[in-house]
Amino acid sequence: MAKVVISKRVQISRDVATQVAVIAVAAFITMFSLIASKTLISQKSYQSRVIAKKEIAKKQLNDNIASVNSLVQKYKTFESSPENILGGDPKGTGILDGDNARLVLDALPSKYDFPALTSSIEKLLTGYEKELITGNDDSLAQASQTDITTPVPMPISLGYVIQPPDYQHGIDFITDLERSIRPISVTKLGVHADQSGIHFAVDASSYYLPTKSLDIKKELVR
Repeated sequence: MAKVVISKRVQISRDVATQVAVIAVAAFITMFSLIASKTLISQKSYQSRVIAKKEIAKKQLNDNIASVNSLVQKYKTFESSPENILGGDPKGTGILDGDNARLVLDALPSKYDFPALTSSIEKLLTGYEKELITGNDDSLAQASQTDITTPVPMPISLGYVIQPPDYQHGIDFITDLERSIRPISVTKLGVHADQSGIHFAVDASSYYLPTKSLDIKKELVR
């Protein structure tokens, strides 16, 4: 009778051990499946984000290529114009002459170059009796600026004299300023006359804008 009881206990122990093993294996498989599923879902989500970003980059690249082709055609038309944007001869050497590409590049300097500005004004004053060209050379202070996004004014004052009755000649210089390669806006105009002639005093501003670089950015997708 004792042997039968022991045999049943052994059998029960084996069954319990088997059940525990089965439950442990099932729990392991379940946990593994959950973790694997979570990893796969996370990986799929990540791949989807990567693909979406790549599609955006691809579309932007295609748009840029199309823009470049259009820009090239417009540039050729702009450059081959028989008359430049100032009404001068593209192949000439006069104040208003020069090809459009050079005029555009010179129109808005990338540095606060005050000597270059005074040189441009002196060329415009050719044929006039000039009295003064003054201004504040702020090159050092402007060179330290790194966040400039809009054109910065470069103030300048100048004076010239004309002899009566050539009044129109004095007004013509203002027109030449407006049609110069550099953008120049007149802020103040003073006129007075004496025995030496008619004196014009002009306060004006030209501008400069630092160059922009093409930054190709890398984006980390998480």
